[in-house]
Amino acid sequence: MSRVAKNPVVVPGDVEVTMAANEITVKGPLGVLKHGLTADVSVVREGDALLCSATSGSKQSNAMSGTIRALLANMVHGVSKGFERKLLLVGVGYRAQAVGDTLNLTLGFSHPVNYVMPDGVVVTTPTQTEVVLKGADKQRVGQVAAEIRAFRSPEPYKGKGVRYSDEVVALKETKKK
Repeated sequence: MSRVAKNPVVVPGDVEVTMAANEITVKGPLGVLKHGLTADVSVVREGDALLCSATSGSKQSNAMSGTIRALLANMVHGVSKGFERKLLLVGVGYRAQAVGDTLNLTLGFSHPVNYVMPDGVVVTTPTQTEVVLKGADKQRVGQVAAEIRAFRSPEPYKGKGVRYSDEVVALKETKKK
């Protein structure tokens, strides 16, 4: 059995979990998340915990039990506390401004970049060079952050570009004469 799947997922009191035949729904104060289940994994609720186990002894079933457990833990954390990703804009004239569900970026191009946020992700800009993404779905928040970073990823000589707040950019040495 997967070592990850052995740990139960603790469900807080304000989170409601419903299981159907092939889908699990997690509802909390920050939203509702759904995920499909396969025949390889069985999910059982015991009190305030969810237990995942492989239905057969195959490698696929064992691997999927750990994966489903991790996804369920992320869903429960997402609907109760939420996920947050910070981006920093490094460079002269690089600015960000959140207007409704659109993020307006000035990244040194000849045109502004307007990024429309998908459902479930909220953007705020505490300063002109800081972007904060929040949402209940960890995968969606991470994907949006990666798409925004891809507009102008950090270059290796001066470090200019859009980077994650915890990212360290290794700078290269410039050419010598």
